[in-house]
Amino acid sequence: QVQLVESGGGLVQAGGSLRLSCAASGRSFSSSSMGWFRRPPGKEREFVAAVRRSGGDTIYADSVKGRFAISRDNAKNTVYLQMNRLKPEDTAVYYCATTPYGIRLTRDSDYNYWGQGTQVTVSS
Repeated sequence: QVQLVESGGGLVQAGGSLRLSCAASGRSFSSSSMGWFRRPPGKEREFVAAVRRSGGDTIYADSVKGRFAISRDNAKNTVYLQMNRLKPEDTAVYYCATTPYGIRLTRDSDYNYWGQGTQVTVSS
């Protein structure tokens, strides 16, 4: 059974930074692609960023490109999301997800395990 545990969420002022972490267990982390999604209040869950299992190629949603950075530490079985220049519209519950595949990574259905989520609130 794969388990994903997010941490690092909280309340931050606009323009500030946060780093989210997602610790994975139960499957070979280095052979898994990892993604971050978010669900803003009253909206559908949306893709934020992903890092492929091989080569570490990254993908970003246009709304976060240049502000957020996804990275992975295979020795620690952890994926990170560094969020800079945060905006009120970044307020959401952030989820990490994992998949053994590495082709399409921007849809909910591309992933088979999810964490419980961590709340990020950006005040104006």
